[in-house]
Amino acid sequence: MEKKLVTIKDIAKTLGISKSTVSRALCGRTDIHPDTKKKIIELARSLNYEPNALAINLKQQRTNTIGVIIPETVNGFFARATGGIQKRADMAGMNVMICQSDESYIIEKKNIHSLMSGRVDGVIISVSHETDQSEHFAALQQKGIPMVFFDRISEDLETSQIITNNHEIAFEGTNHLISQGCKRIAYVAGPHHLNNSKNRLHGYLDALKQHNIEVQDSYIIHSSYKSDKVEEYTRYLLNLPQRPDAVFAINDFAAVEMMHILKKSGLRIPDDIAILGFNNENISRFVEPSLSSIDHPAYDIGMAAAEVLINQIRHPELKPEKRIVKSKLIIRESTQKQPQL
Repeated sequence: MEKKLVTIKDIAKTLGISKSTVSRALCGRTDIHPDTKKKIIELARSLNYEPNALAINLKQQRTNTIGVIIPETVNGFFARATGGIQKRADMAGMNVMICQSDESYIIEKKNIHSLMSGRVDGVIISVSHETDQSEHFAALQQKGIPMVFFDRISEDLETSQIITNNHEIAFEGTNHLISQGCKRIAYVAGPHHLNNSKNRLHGYLDALKQHNIEVQDSYIIHSSYKSDKVEEYTRYLLNLPQRPDAVFAINDFAAVEMMHILKKSGLRIPDDIAILGFNNENISRFVEPSLSSIDHPAYDIGMAAAEVLINQIRHPELKPEKRIVKSKLIIRESTQKQPQL
């Protein structure tokens, strides 16, 4: 036999008082006689009364659900970031609805409309590599739905952002390669218009300039984050009149594929060419030689994004917030040309 849930009406009937009085007492209101409030709370506890979450959410015009739009789910960075978002949402008693744009601007727009139709309370977004417009994001703002961008952000809107120290870490990574004696450093950058791509590229360029190393346009490649043309640009770099002696790759998966091609071409890593990756995927520790990489703190970024969004949902008066979660350089065998002292 199904157990009947206790309601405010049941408590009111038992005590012979109004439902509104019971509701005010359970909400912590102080405009009730202390003795009456005590009786209500004690009876509610003895009957194992549980508030109706759906009714509360409807009254507050909330669904208790966060929408998340990420470029892809197979990428380790976004998988870990989603884990951080889910953990923080669980702590707050909120649900998470995840959408994948597949690096497509069109699909990303559809994701936005789907989440608005689902009446989510807020959205966490990392934009696709095709996205160079912001009208679909502005539609969320017009609906009063708070947004938090992470890693890849839209710079056209005043919204909260969770980013990492892209310029600083790209500078540090390039500087490390220079410290190993590399002077012809190729750089595989992301799309021109994305903020994280631009900041990393500037970090690379500033490191070269600080060491008076001439910038060679032929060493700079703009690629999709999907890295579906790794073999093409690796062959291009190998066939340059002056082959690079180091490559700062767009991510670890691209770096590992490059290492495979370079070794098949008879080159030694790092003696002939050093390789530095990005994201510090698990695979970076197990390839031969082990891959130096930038540890991009995805889980922490996801946790921070969810925390900021939940605060904005609960306190709409809060101004947009910008947080920087720092990345760090992890040095392994693929870049150690010089003996470590």
